[in-house]
Amino acid sequence: MNKVMKAAVMTDIRKVEIQEKEIPTPKADEVLVKIEYVGICGSDLHYYEAGRIGDFIVQTPFILGHEAAGIVAQIGEKVKHLKVGDRVALEPGKTCGQCAACKSGKYNLCNNVIFFATPPVDGVFQEYVAHEANLCFKLPEHVTSMEGALIEPLAVGLHAANQGEAGLGMTAVVTGAGCIGLVSLLALKAKGVSKVIVVDVVKKRLDKALELGADAVIDGGTQDTVQEILRLTGGKGQDIGIETAGSQITAGQLIKSAKKGSNLVLVGYSANGEMTLPVGTVLDKELNIKSVFRYRNIYPMAIEAVAGGKINIKDIVTHTFLLDDIQDALNSCVENKADIVKGVIKVS
Repeated sequence: MNKVMKAAVMTDIRKVEIQEKEIPTPKADEVLVKIEYVGICGSDLHYYEAGRIGDFIVQTPFILGHEAAGIVAQIGEKVKHLKVGDRVALEPGKTCGQCAACKSGKYNLCNNVIFFATPPVDGVFQEYVAHEANLCFKLPEHVTSMEGALIEPLAVGLHAANQGEAGLGMTAVVTGAGCIGLVSLLALKAKGVSKVIVVDVVKKRLDKALELGADAVIDGGTQDTVQEILRLTGGKGQDIGIETAGSQITAGQLIKSAKKGSNLVLVGYSANGEMTLPVGTVLDKELNIKSVFRYRNIYPMAIEAVAGGKINIKDIVTHTFLLDDIQDALNSCVENKADIVKGVIKVS
């Protein structure tokens, strides 16, 4: 094995260059993974374009990317459940395991999490990564590495569906048809939700939602979203609202169209982290407002759903780029959001 690898290093705002870095050596409880595919996430684009998300500020040089899958190239001496040659999906967050959140099973709320591509922790737009073996989940033979990389965003969608208590016979509305909106759609359908309505203002994204199984779509730019939801639900409103756009407008619309006593799940971050919402309507309807921060205990479920054909996760991908072309890839994703619904980087 070579001692050096290629890595896509962010050197400034909207500047990434391919550099050589030393291949890491896995610790006793880690494996070295030869990365094959990495998804381009909205958070990667925010860091690339603005250099920060809230209090997380990029200090260059920095490596983006956290949705990854690849092949085990080396194992640490304590690792027993994986072997060289196994293909794995990487859950990107290593938690402390000792705090109250971790011990209660809600490890996604750990205050001491080390998460790929969340400053100051480097991400996985590189050829090799050493990662905790217990966070590397073996993929079945018929699940591709590209699908493995998409397990990470799918986990967010499944967590959102779980928070909404999705089940048979229900009606759900998803606002925002970007990657997280689309994986929420797939998760809701996999859990048996009878009707899923997707709202966006970009035609290509609405077309993709219909392709992936949405029962109806609403163009929020030209249609009255609340009235359309009520029409499509026979005046009853939705049982579950999942807000992925990070928009005060769409969150308010979901409150107005909600069935009394129903669940609203907030997933998308607003530009400044704040929203003004019709709380009086929330009280009148006794709505249950829940939220999503990443996911917990989801990867095995997500992999099984993909392996069993219940979720066709690969169909959300619209564009594939090579690692050597990552500067153009990120620029294209930033500048052409109407056409690039989901991009992935082929590393090897």
